[in-house]
Amino acid sequence: MNSCTERLKNGIITENPTFVMMLGMCPTLAVTSSAVNGLGMGLTTTVVLILSNAFISLLRKVIPDKVRIPGFIVIVASFVTMIQLLLKAYLPFLDSALGVYIPLIVVNCIILGRAEAYASKNSVVPSIFDGLGMGLGFTFGLTCIGICREILGAGAIFGIEFIPDDFHITFFVLAPGAFLVLAFLTAIQNKLQMPSATNVEKDDSLSCGGDCAACTGASCVANKGIIEAERAAAKAAKAQAAKEAAAKAKAAKEAKAAAEKKED
Repeated sequence: MNSCTERLKNGIITENPTFVMMLGMCPTLAVTSSAVNGLGMGLTTTVVLILSNAFISLLRKVIPDKVRIPGFIVIVASFVTMIQLLLKAYLPFLDSALGVYIPLIVVNCIILGRAEAYASKNSVVPSIFDGLGMGLGFTFGLTCIGICREILGAGAIFGIEFIPDDFHITFFVLAPGAFLVLAFLTAIQNKLQMPSATNVEKDDSLSCGGDCAACTGASCVANKGIIEAERAAAKAAKAQAAKEAAAKAKAAKEAKAAAEKKED
């Protein structure tokens, strides 16, 4: 699974850091009070992910295994420092809004996780697209949460107010609102992506009976793979049956034509 499109799909959909893997929850809950903050944090993290993945992949055969984690942290910290200086110079309002959460990107589990799990074991180009996919998935998650919280809590989107002050729900711009919005968006994602008791028949071969796949536990991930394999097999069997039926119809047609010709 190293093709560029697969890496992008993996980060944005299959293993979305926010809604599937539940990684980077600190900035996800803390800085998403507005769409601009969510988008800014997401794009900043994406740039760091791409650069750190590329650099770690280049040095994967040079960095000693015993000190790989400190080495990864030094590389990530270097890129985070450069990005923060650029933000201070060209986007000071965003730097001020994100505050301490920019330096905390250094220890973000998404970046260190991708460095350890993928970049340190694969070549440069797939690692770059892995970082891009994960970064875009993270950006998508933060932006969605920021948009929901800003609309409900401030009656605006990207700073443009369109709902009167009397209808603002201040709760959603506070910390509890962040948890609630994250929960609702994750529930929607689970409903769309994961099989459940309402759309999958129970199967005794599954450890959970096939009715708890909305969770992201290891057993349910395995169960989803079993279900997808069964669906693929059923689809292949259906295609084969259709092919055999078409062949039989063709043979019958040819036999009929031959019989008519013989009678003539």
